[in-house]
Amino acid sequence: MTKIRVSALAKELGIKSGLIIEKCKELGLSYVTHHANTIEEKDVENVRNLFRPKETPPTPVPPTEKQEKEVLEARIPTPPLRPTAAPPTAPLPPKERPKIEPGEVIPGEISLKPVPSGKFIKVSRHPTLRRPAGPAFVPHWRRARRVPKEVAPAALKVVPRGQKVTLETPITVKDLSSKLGIKASNIITKLLMEHNIGATMNQSLDEETVALLALDFGIEVECKKAKRPEEELKVELAVPSRTADLVARPPIVTFMGHVDHGKTSLLDAIRKTNVAGGEVGGITQHIGAYRVETNGRSVVFLDTPGHEAFTAMRARGSQATDVAVLVVAADDGVMPQTEEALNHAKAAGVPVVVAINKIDKPEANPMRVKQQLSKLGLVPEEWGGKTGFVETSATTKKGLDELLERLLLEAEILELKANPKGTARGVVLEARLHEGRGVVATVIVQDGTLHLGDPLLCGQASGRVRAMYNDRGQAVTEAGPSYPVSVSDLSTIPEAGEKFYVLKDMQRAKGIALDRQKQLREAGLKERGHVSLENLYTKIEAGKVKELKLILKADVKGSLEVLENMLEELSTGEVKVRILHSGIGSITESDVILADASDAIIIGFYVALEEGVAGLAEGRGVEIRHYQVIYDITRDVKAAMEGLLEPEKKEVVTGQVEIKQVFKISRFGNVAGCVVKSGKINRNSIIRVTRDGAVLFEGKLASLKIVKEDVKEVRQGLECGIKIAGFDDIKVGDTVEAYEIQQIARTLS
Repeated sequence: MTKIRVSALAKELGIKSGLIIEKCKELGLSYVTHHANTIEEKDVENVRNLFRPKETPPTPVPPTEKQEKEVLEARIPTPPLRPTAAPPTAPLPPKERPKIEPGEVIPGEISLKPVPSGKFIKVSRHPTLRRPAGPAFVPHWRRARRVPKEVAPAALKVVPRGQKVTLETPITVKDLSSKLGIKASNIITKLLMEHNIGATMNQSLDEETVALLALDFGIEVECKKAKRPEEELKVELAVPSRTADLVARPPIVTFMGHVDHGKTSLLDAIRKTNVAGGEVGGITQHIGAYRVETNGRSVVFLDTPGHEAFTAMRARGSQATDVAVLVVAADDGVMPQTEEALNHAKAAGVPVVVAINKIDKPEANPMRVKQQLSKLGLVPEEWGGKTGFVETSATTKKGLDELLERLLLEAEILELKANPKGTARGVVLEARLHEGRGVVATVIVQDGTLHLGDPLLCGQASGRVRAMYNDRGQAVTEAGPSYPVSVSDLSTIPEAGEKFYVLKDMQRAKGIALDRQKQLREAGLKERGHVSLENLYTKIEAGKVKELKLILKADVKGSLEVLENMLEELSTGEVKVRILHSGIGSITESDVILADASDAIIIGFYVALEEGVAGLAEGRGVEIRHYQVIYDITRDVKAAMEGLLEPEKKEVVTGQVEIKQVFKISRFGNVAGCVVKSGKINRNSIIRVTRDGAVLFEGKLASLKIVKEDVKEVRQGLECGIKIAGFDDIKVGDTVEAYEIQQIARTLS
């Protein structure tokens, strides 16, 4: 008698699997709990006997007088009442109809005529009706109805029983049928009858259900998640370009600063065009990208809006650039938005060059500007700092060549390089819906070369580059590294700041875009979670130095200075407090946008929120904390920073064991008979084997026994047997030291 599965035995006996499981429990077979379990050979016959019918011999009953009479009559042959007709020797031939020629009259022809009741009655055809001339005519009531031939299903390749199959999830019933070679109807029936799952052909199944179904059919499966197209794309993009293909690329420069300090006018003078005249009120309303040639080399400029309402666009401009130019009017000096722009540039980690503009005015004071910026950390080179200051004038064109030379020098220091032979990739500066051209996106190529007709993937949008225009509105056919262009014919409007890639296959670009849309829907359109004082411990970044980024707003300057000093003093060699921006007054939308871009926490001291700030912060997941006591701020920040400290690791010896005897077992290797000299040894302890003071091995135990029983621990004075995992070179007299690693939370003090 061989082993048999519960479901197979139930099918053989014609009963339900649950009844067999109940009977197995009555017999004490505790290992039988599921229809996929296998009954051992010794128990199969006992289970069968429970369901076999008991055979009992029938009790003989004497026949009655009536029954005896019927038996006697049945023995007398009865003559037939009439002769049996002989079977026909051959079927009668059908009545032959005369051949009908086209146009010949057919008297007495039968046709079907509809009646109001919806039925048909037989009537005689009019004797003068003639058939139409032409090819052989067949009456409609004699025409054979065309029945479509039944298309035979594709032959399923049946997987042999006991074979292991690897499947990629998610998998549908239809896919499982083709992979295992089992009819889909059988799978659906088994799901409904044995698993109580009403499935359809295209319904996805989880890994557990697929594994149970395969076991029912005697097939072992291994489920693994299929690679998303996004993951394959990341692997391809991670391949670096060859060093021989890299060439120097133009720097991408951003103009930033306070409103009406002359950013666009300065750029207008560099480009020798009139851009500011076309803006509303002379203020830039959108991000512009321009390419300027100077001394045979190129510089790409991004002009970000200076108005406070467009702080988010200014932040995106700083993140897409290599060098930031901070424009400060010599007559106004440093203004609040100047400081905000500087904080955006610092948060993006780009070098800053200061352009002191409007020096042609009589009230210009460049020295005051340098002093104000020195307090913000921008110390001029002539004062021993590292920041380049250039005095310019958009009206007189003074200092423009010097500014361009300074930007090219910064590019040489950064060693900006790209591969023009590779496929293009870059970032979207802005996108909009154009009435005549559809979706138009302003992009800047950061690597490779973009050509007309290239399949483009940009966030959740995809499309082929049908048209391409440069910064002057001229149609171009290609765009190399650091080249700004506007492209059209995308499927949807991409988000500003999205990265774009050129793929070889348009279908693949569409597939990845659809996959991103699907992932976004499944995530429930969740925003990314920002850091907060509560989740700071779970947001530990890789590296030895960690930062807690803060934005401070206070009611008065004195409180703000005290807060900055107290929080900066909390910084240590491992944890650093970085204040991205500090200011006087209420918390604004600009503060929330900066915190969103930099993953920072906003701390307000005796300040309120402007209208709409609370909703914006909640929508973007930015934490805003309000305080009225300075020491509460330092206490909370200190507690959050302590969560970033790596715990101190301490080794604690728990026991020492001496080897008294070594037993050699062929199947297991060397087993040591030991005595615990001090402390205790645990089954999960980390052990160290020493001989004559030298460490031979560090690892773990494979087993710990007292006589023949496995134990969790053995205390001092008791004997035990141990098997060291992966180490057999043990001798009598060796010492086995058991220890554990304890992690102790550290504080800033």
